[in-house]
Amino acid sequence: MHNLTELKIWNKAIDLAVEVYKATATFPADERFGLTSQSRRAAVSIPSNIAEGAGRNSNKEFCNFLGIANGSSYELQTQLVISNKLNLLSDNLKEDLLQQITELQKMNYAFQQKLKQ
Repeated sequence: MHNLTELKIWNKAIDLAVEVYKATATFPADERFGLTSQSRRAAVSIPSNIAEGAGRNSNKEFCNFLGIANGSSYELQTQLVISNKLNLLSDNLKEDLLQQITELQKMNYAFQQKLKQ
């Protein structure tokens, strides 16, 4: 088991989720069950799966949950691009969030490689 609060990747994923909640707060009400909900779920899924993996009994199990978190990051990436194309999200905010996602994806890959050693 890993100390969750000391994991840099988990802390960055929490920050990203908070930023996604803020960004989607301005989405129209008719997107409440669409892009707003989907983006928030994907964003929350990232740190949640990192947390679940950290509480597992083996590094192999942890890697599996990191893989799920990575999948959620790609979902979120897609939802943010769609939101931008629908003019729900500014270009600047989209780019900032995508940069954070890319950083998390790189960290995730590197962390999985470390756990596999």
